[in-house]
Amino acid sequence: MKSIKFRSIPIFLVCSLFFGLTEVVAQQEFSRQDTLRGSITEERAWWDLNYYHLEVKVNIEDSSIAGSNLIRYTVLEPGQTMQVDLQEPLEITDFQQDGESLDFVREGSAFFVTLNKKQVTGDVNDVVVEYAGKPVVAENPPWDGGFTWTTDRNGKPFVATSNQGIGSSVWWPNKDHPYDETDSMRISITTPGDLMDVSNGRLEGVDEHTDGTKTWNWFVSNPINNYGVNINIGDYVHFGEIYDGEKGELTHDYYVLRENEEKAREQFKQVKPMMDAFEHWFGPYPFYEDGYKLVEAPYLGMEHQSSVTYGNGYENGYLGRDLSGSGWGLKFDFIIIHETGHEWFANNITYADVADMWVHEGFTNYSESLYLDYHFGTQAANEYVQGLRLGINNDRPLMGTHGVYHRGSGDMYNKGGNLLHTLRQVAGDDSLWRETLRGLNREFYHQTVHSKQIENFISDSFGRDLSKVFDQYLRDTRIPTLEYAFRNGTLSYRWGNAVSGFDLPVDVTVNGKEIRLQPTTNWQRMEVEEAGRYRLVVDPNYYVGSFDLLGE
Repeated sequence: MKSIKFRSIPIFLVCSLFFGLTEVVAQQEFSRQDTLRGSITEERAWWDLNYYHLEVKVNIEDSSIAGSNLIRYTVLEPGQTMQVDLQEPLEITDFQQDGESLDFVREGSAFFVTLNKKQVTGDVNDVVVEYAGKPVVAENPPWDGGFTWTTDRNGKPFVATSNQGIGSSVWWPNKDHPYDETDSMRISITTPGDLMDVSNGRLEGVDEHTDGTKTWNWFVSNPINNYGVNINIGDYVHFGEIYDGEKGELTHDYYVLRENEEKAREQFKQVKPMMDAFEHWFGPYPFYEDGYKLVEAPYLGMEHQSSVTYGNGYENGYLGRDLSGSGWGLKFDFIIIHETGHEWFANNITYADVADMWVHEGFTNYSESLYLDYHFGTQAANEYVQGLRLGINNDRPLMGTHGVYHRGSGDMYNKGGNLLHTLRQVAGDDSLWRETLRGLNREFYHQTVHSKQIENFISDSFGRDLSKVFDQYLRDTRIPTLEYAFRNGTLSYRWGNAVSGFDLPVDVTVNGKEIRLQPTTNWQRMEVEEAGRYRLVVDPNYYVGSFDLLGE
């Protein structure tokens, strides 16, 4: 496969370099509902989640659901009003504590319940929420989520949830903010008797009822983010295997439609080699206690914790396409690799605010390259990640606005991955890079984080202040450009198109000689050997531009 080549100056830099144009992003206005959804409100702050028991009966005939959620919590400080979230058109029919019904009011998707029992710091209490209705139907899952109601080729119902963007409260009542994960969870889903539900964690048992329905009881023993909770109902067949991993035996369980078992048995052979690569780079799979499942779903796929959903058509690439254009993207099934990478970056390390979503998508985008590196070599990984640059728009910053459920640019995938690839070059030593990735998963094991925590950890690991580098790639839209000129045996260079103080080291070759420069936004100079016509080439593994100011 041929290496992807880039010109010394990306064409999308021309306007900003020569005409001084910068992007003007309209100030977005946020509503009261944005704040209620995206902030740690007073009615959320005083209590800490311990446990959910979600019980849902799925009525396929009329696309409705009915159920309850027991919420167990620890009182952090006295408070008598609790916020629980559930989106229209679903309705909460009752709140109860200690068997007593409670008063509540609704404001959009936020329900405020008044607790009669005195809430004493340190106490552990339960609230039971009962609800029912017809949930939102997903228009474009998993991006525009909700419930998907469809059938398989045999006419059997095929039903699933997906809700990262729209929020888990689109189908079940909960504390719908990512900062507070429940420590454990039980999920009990009632289905028609000839169908199976697959949810997160391990199957504890199946209850059979006189009306012909069955309740599938799953238990999650690890902390879980609410958007990772899912229902998958279908005419599934099950097969599995044992993976000998860093922490011992890890169960791999596969649930696929009966009609696709043969194809799945072949395609899912990629799972063990993938786990080898990810445990090498990131450390042990974070949820040995809950196992690993790959579950067929009626949409492309999603990183539901310990219950990764799959709908990529049992072929390599992204629906058969190589998103990088390098050829390497057809060497693996994109959904298996990408969505499982999220088990480390999204489910183990989870954003505390969706404004920091690049932590999920940037690292997981780069997991695709690291998979290639492990199995096909560094050159393959380099060509893949460089090819993804053609999908970067630089339309707005990767960071969103905190406190209002606002995400950054979709560039958080490809640009986030290229930021990490650039940092790998700065590290220079792959052992340092690997230890940084594994260290992140140890330091923030089963935690919710803000981007700054990740940024500071990487800086500390490298022994170098990278704050301006992160500001450039996460909080600005410009691509930094190495401006340089040769004159009278002297190379002059600096970073242009950059935030003040930007100081990314960069590897270049000057007339074939490899040099690491330490540019800043101020001019620096160094003597170079006389060699007639000079030529400077920036290592293409850095996501930067370069520009010869004299054009020689």
